[in-house]
Amino acid sequence: MSKSQSGSPWSLHLSTASLVLIPAAIGINYVGKLFASMLKLPLWLDSIGTCLSACLAGPIVGALAGFLTNVIYGLTMDPISTVYGITQAGIGIVVGLMAWHGRLQKWPGILLTGLLAGLVAIVISTPLNIIFWGGSTGNVWGDAVFAAMGSQGFLASAVDELIVDLPDKIVVLFIVAGIYKVLPRSLVTLYQAKDETFDD
Repeated sequence: MSKSQSGSPWSLHLSTASLVLIPAAIGINYVGKLFASMLKLPLWLDSIGTCLSACLAGPIVGALAGFLTNVIYGLTMDPISTVYGITQAGIGIVVGLMAWHGRLQKWPGILLTGLLAGLVAIVISTPLNIIFWGGSTGNVWGDAVFAAMGSQGFLASAVDELIVDLPDKIVVLFIVAGIYKVLPRSLVTLYQAKDETFDD
């Protein structure tokens, strides 16, 4: 998508294609989260579907897919996970806006989007981590840094989140860019996305 596209990124009109995309994105997020958790990776990998749906159909669809992912994960795996739906929604909005404004055409824009999405995740999730987990993230890599910093305080919690979220969102955005490049153009046009979103 690009800013030259007609309409608004905040359109609440959900096409049939968008409604089908949301559960698909949730499934991708769910599998990614379970995969990273089982292998104890220093990444979350739970927002690939969120970011892809945001790029295809805009920030509203991305936010919905992200938020609902955590609601479903909370109902099936970890109840507290539901509150982090706010974080996923924020990621979907940022990525959707960056895509709509044509910022994902080249790798510097993809990198910048990953950094912005990571920063949004840190800002939203750190207070939630403090409230529900005493500041830890639940990721063994980030929590090791949290422990080394004394396991207390906002700064230690934010660094814990940063250690995981920034690399995660950068990796996720490049994965999404790779997926987008191989999607059939006929599929992309269903969401009225311009073909050059990730073009070189």
